[in-house]
Amino acid sequence: MVDLHCHILPFVDDGPKEIHDCLEMAKTAADAGIIHLFATPHHLNGQYNNSKSVILESVLECNMHLQREKIPITVHPGQELMIHREIFISLENDELLTLDDKGKFLLLELPSWEVPNYTQDVVYELLLKGIIPIIVHPERNKGFIEDQNQLFELVQEGALTQLTAGSIIGHFGKKVKSFSEKIIKHNLAHFIATDAHNIGSRGFCLHEAYETITKTFGINQTFYFRENAELLLSGQQIFIERPVPIRKFLGIFDF
Repeated sequence: MVDLHCHILPFVDDGPKEIHDCLEMAKTAADAGIIHLFATPHHLNGQYNNSKSVILESVLECNMHLQREKIPITVHPGQELMIHREIFISLENDELLTLDDKGKFLLLELPSWEVPNYTQDVVYELLLKGIIPIIVHPERNKGFIEDQNQLFELVQEGALTQLTAGSIIGHFGKKVKSFSEKIIKHNLAHFIATDAHNIGSRGFCLHEAYETITKTFGINQTFYFRENAELLLSGQQIFIERPVPIRKFLGIFDF
């Protein structure tokens, strides 16, 4: 399997604090069936700054350790960028790191409590520059939960989304799990990833998430998510299903 979102690099953010912990995470990921994962440290989230050059160097060093320890997994560079008004200045300064440094897909994080009013403008401008934003863990965003049509509008604009594996299996509560299922049902999700930070409470439960998706939506839905991650890794065109608006029926029931 391919994991597009993971905090495995040591010393850089709220992931592992030592190289030993990083290697333990890699072993756990490999045991869980993951053979490729993207190291995506937080950048400009108010607590951590991890620019492109820092991440590339850290990923190179990480892969050297993995080869030395014969851990059968490859780490790819990425970045979890917090949306901000000066994002295009950061882009011009070559601080931003797209997935695998290919200049096409960028993991975009929103504040957990809101959808900033300039989000659609940022998505539009990124797309004009040929960069496709992947909005991470929208199911855990209070703004999307309260106004679910905002997510549809961004996907319709051209943004993609990535759900967290733990959300799908209930690690973040029933409300988040239910919203995750609704996002999938309305074709508003394109990838599933772990967002792993450790081997415990925030670990590699990707296989369990795919099993849950298969039971709820059928095996074809699981294939859709797995293949999209593989296609992104190999630089091919991913599958995008037509998004469906999340509407309210009689102000009470969703459909």
